Amino acid sequence: MSPVSPKMSAQEMVALNREYVFFSWSVQSAVNPIPAERAEGIYFWDVDGKRYIDFASQLMNVNTGHQHPRIVQAIKDQADKLCYVYPGMATDVKGELGRLLAEITPGDLKKTFFALGGAEANDNAIKLTRLYTGRRKVIARYRSYHGATYGAMTLSGDPRRLPVEPAIPGVIHVMDPYCYRCPFGWTLETCHRECIDHVEQVIEFEGPENVAAIFLEGVTGSSGIMIYPDEYWPRMREIADKYGILLVDDEVMSGFGRTGKWFGIDNWGVVPDVMTMAKGLTAAYVPLGAMVVSKDIAAYFEERMLPLGLTYSGHTLACATAVATINVYKEDRLIENTQAMGQVLGEELEEIKAKHPSVGDVRYIGLFSVIEVVKDKETKEPMAPWNAKPSEMGAMADVAKFLRDNGLYTFVRWNWIFAVPPLCITESQLKDGLAIIDKALEITDAAAK
Repeated sequence: MSPVSPKMSAQEMVALNREYVFFSWSVQSAVNPIPAERAEGIYFWDVDGKRYIDFASQLMNVNTGHQHPRIVQAIKDQADKLCYVYPGMATDVKGELGRLLAEITPGDLKKTFFALGGAEANDNAIKLTRLYTGRRKVIARYRSYHGATYGAMTLSGDPRRLPVEPAIPGVIHVMDPYCYRCPFGWTLETCHRECIDHVEQVIEFEGPENVAAIFLEGVTGSSGIMIYPDEYWPRMREIADKYGILLVDDEVMSGFGRTGKWFGIDNWGVVPDVMTMAKGLTAAYVPLGAMVVSKDIAAYFEERMLPLGLTYSGHTLACATAVATINVYKEDRLIENTQAMGQVLGEELEEIKAKHPSVGDVRYIGLFSVIEVVKDKETKEPMAPWNAKPSEMGAMADVAKFLRDNGLYTFVRWNWIFAVPPLCITESQLKDGLAIIDKALEITDAAAK
């Protein structure tokens, strides 16, 4: 007999999960999960048959859409052939995936170390940059998120870091290019780019000879989708080169077509020394992360021990999934579709901003976007405070409920509403989702000054 009932009710499924499973980032007694049963394209359904538009690509990772038949078939074919061998063995799919990543990543990035997800990729990037440079400090940003393992969480400025501190030593945080809420008090028009000069000043204070790496997201993700000023990435490259520091580009969320390019950094034509990735690498169908390094870094370890390793590094089933996923991006022209739909998304978001008194800012690049909701457009007072507790969410909690009740799944975090749909979305589907958000914003308009 199967250990799982052929058909659970929604209530039974939620009760079973609540009883035996921890839910991430949640007060366990307060969770109210959707009892998901099946999915296709940009939609998923609960066990009662209610359909949801997936406007978050789950965790900004189901980039190809749900249940793509060629990816599913690749998983089945590989499972029939060879599910797993230990990382010290060579496999066709691991080698082919490494070749494909060298082909699509910028510049001379060439050799890949495989992990299970983005956090592990970033943890290993910390280790590798310290080993290569002989230095111990790393620079990261306050409004950033790099993962939940101890090393990656220490890199993150996200407040989820705070409950688990102290963590690893040597991580220095700097201020952000948050143009809507400039930490230096400027507007985009009057800005002197202190967000750039400040990084160099911190490096000088910390001693450049001590700094191994600067870690930046290709485009900031769950910390508010901040679109960097055009000078930002190029100047980070210049500063890193000036002091012999490695530049690490975290593309876990902004990679694989999300911004209308293969990787977020490609929008600025900059080549990092190290790139980390996960999420869209397999479109989340199977867990996999990766760290791709330059030819020079790869050459360094030709005659030296590489003291990095994981039981599931280069997992055969995961690599086969990633090869199929990359081919789907190419064959289905998903990056081109992202560019086209991103233009529609930007135009629609600007109309929403102009229409609603509670919308202070909209930020978008490709199909990576956020609506920032405020009580007052003049003062920019947020509709819910930064790092708000559930009891402090106010009207934003009502918005989240409205979206779910009306069949739209996305993230409402503090005063942000994210719109990050699968890259296969059509114009009519995109407008369907935005229409639900447009209606929900009437709730916050009523609470705005």
